[in-house]
Amino acid sequence: MDRTKKLIAEAFEDIADGIEKGSFKRRPRIGLTVYGSEHGAEEMIKAAQLAGSKYGDFDIVLIGPKVDCGFESVEVSSAEEGHKKMVSLLEEKKIDGCVTQHFDFPIGVSTVGRMAVPGSGRNMIISTTTGTMATNRVESMVKNSIAGIAVAKSIGIDNPTVGVLNVDGARGTQRALVELQNRGYGIDFAQSLRKNGEVLMRGNDLLSGTPDVMVCDSLTGNLLIKIFAAYTTGGNYETLGYGYGPGIGENYDKLINIVSRASGAPLICEALKYCAVCAEGKVLRTAKNEFQKAEDAGLE
Repeated sequence: MDRTKKLIAEAFEDIADGIEKGSFKRRPRIGLTVYGSEHGAEEMIKAAQLAGSKYGDFDIVLIGPKVDCGFESVEVSSAEEGHKKMVSLLEEKKIDGCVTQHFDFPIGVSTVGRMAVPGSGRNMIISTTTGTMATNRVESMVKNSIAGIAVAKSIGIDNPTVGVLNVDGARGTQRALVELQNRGYGIDFAQSLRKNGEVLMRGNDLLSGTPDVMVCDSLTGNLLIKIFAAYTTGGNYETLGYGYGPGIGENYDKLINIVSRASGAPLICEALKYCAVCAEGKVLRTAKNEFQKAEDAGLE
């Protein structure tokens, strides 16, 4: 009986909220683990407050110490316990996604970051930024491309352009992607702003945000996200961009977005919004579909 009353009360709250905000769609519930930041728990709570006031179109659930700051919270006593609770909340569908610091993804999963480039101010996806998609470099970068396309589509870019950063393995990655394209996998290649205009992207393309999806290996992507996030602050406090992004794999089923331990409230605020948009766009389902289409075109 108490459960029934609770469901009825929640239904009326949803109706009232929908009338107030002019929308009856379900709001994503995004977790935020509070422990683990180099800047302390207060910085994480500040990020949640910033996101709540700036966006207000998704709900935030804090996972950490007991606090009275207007958000729903789940109490844990450490970062390790926070990760365990995060996973259980995701498995129980009590949250739709979560933003956290370092997390050990399995092999076959890498994070897809997003940043605002300084040359144009436009947003560009970096695929990937941490994790290991595959143990072979070229195989990993090819799958990174598919992961980046999936994330781009989930956040509303229907036909994302793809560029391959000119790092070790880029030529092999380009050849494999062209072969996938010839076999029927839909991929739109960007053209470098340099005179040669080829698919391989240069440093200039990083600064200007030439492609929607910039493909690279995870170590390079990790470095890029860190530099672009903190180049205005000297490095110890990251303010710009959206963090390392969601972990994406062919069959991965948990939406977990990563930020750095050095990330500050402005960046974590945008990471929360990024996670909410990915949840609304069904990014994990989109990734599964993209990998299946690539498989049908002869990926393996």
